[in-house]
Amino acid sequence: MLEQKKSDVTRQNILQAGRSLVSQHGFGGVGLARILKESGVPKGSFYYYFPSKEAFGQALLTDYVADYLGRVDALSNGPGSAHDKLTAFWSAWLTHAEAEGIASQCLVVKLGAEVADLSEDMRQVLDAGVSALVDRIAALLVQGAKDGSVVAIDDPQATAQMLYAKWLGAAILAKLSRDETPLRRALSETKKTLSTS
Repeated sequence: MLEQKKSDVTRQNILQAGRSLVSQHGFGGVGLARILKESGVPKGSFYYYFPSKEAFGQALLTDYVADYLGRVDALSNGPGSAHDKLTAFWSAWLTHAEAEGIASQCLVVKLGAEVADLSEDMRQVLDAGVSALVDRIAALLVQGAKDGSVVAIDDPQATAQMLYAKWLGAAILAKLSRDETPLRRALSETKKTLSTS
């Protein structure tokens, strides 16, 4: 395995510290000084890695989307029926004893509306990431119809988009109410939608 260059490690540290802070406080709510302090990088070094805060935001979201889609791909390529994989994906949105759920860490939930008006480049990264995720959900719906674990759906792409929209809305409601009931209801409704019985 090739050893990462020090500059790549430092850049990744800035992105990781930034992701943690932005997921808590939003993009506009976090200044560069705080990101650099959290990542242990001297103030003057930021512009060596990113030409602007917006470029940092774009890199942050690109990194987040790649990581997220990588985890979805690992789940999709793993063992089990399409139904099992979809159930595992949706269940991961909920908080479990060992970890916070996706909904509490999701930068689409946190930043979707904020960056849509703030930065066209950041909006495009999130939009492309959401489209890629919807494509993966649609592929699992098709696979599920073939393996008999999910009801056959006339338009898997439209259904995948509707399901993601339902979960995104439920995540926002759960965040507002500080209660996972909307997510639990989304899980129940999703299971009904996909059930073969």
